[in-house]
Amino acid sequence: MAQTNFRPEYISFDCYGTLINFAIDSTTRRLLAGRLSEEQWPKFKAMFRGYRYDQVCGDYQPYEQVLEDSFNRVSKRWGLEPVEGAGAQFGEAVRSWVAHDDVLAPLKLMGENYKLVILSNADDSFLDISVPRLGAEFHAVYTAEQAGAYKPRYQAFEYMLDQLNASPEDFLHVSSHTRYDLMPCHDLGFTNTIYLDRGYDPDVPGYNYTTVYSLDELNKLLGL
Repeated sequence: MAQTNFRPEYISFDCYGTLINFAIDSTTRRLLAGRLSEEQWPKFKAMFRGYRYDQVCGDYQPYEQVLEDSFNRVSKRWGLEPVEGAGAQFGEAVRSWVAHDDVLAPLKLMGENYKLVILSNADDSFLDISVPRLGAEFHAVYTAEQAGAYKPRYQAFEYMLDQLNASPEDFLHVSSHTRYDLMPCHDLGFTNTIYLDRGYDPDVPGYNYTTVYSLDELNKLLGL
């Protein structure tokens, strides 16, 4: 997407990480307190991220279960005992997260000019809390719970398409996650995608997305 003679019917967003700050590190560190050295932390953090991805590639589970199982799986790899109730503690943390500092004003402007949609890797109860914190009007909010599947599974994206009776060409899809969103979007024929680079995932050349570093920058591309 260069500049915009293209006007999408919908601008769809990933939520956690892209709009809401994915601040999982503090809770993870607390659950690991006294059991892992500071030198080991970067490798554990990266492995936990990988296990969360692997966990959502199978059958649907509630989001707290995804977080608990992935944490316990990586802990086992490190020879650490599981933490009872880890999922509930992660869930409580997710419900406390707020929007990235650069989101509210530009997202509100975008919502005044386009139909905004969220496709989120979480359950309804999480989005019920998080979406009002974004301060913008959304045409629709879809979750993994509704779809019965998490991104990157195609079923999640197909659910959004079916609910809106739309095709991939109707969307501009925005995410800070290349593996969860932009790679499956490319495979499914979403020809207009935006990588909002927040440092979560590496750049993946060849998937034909446009990289921006803020929603203000995206608004400029949209002519707003």
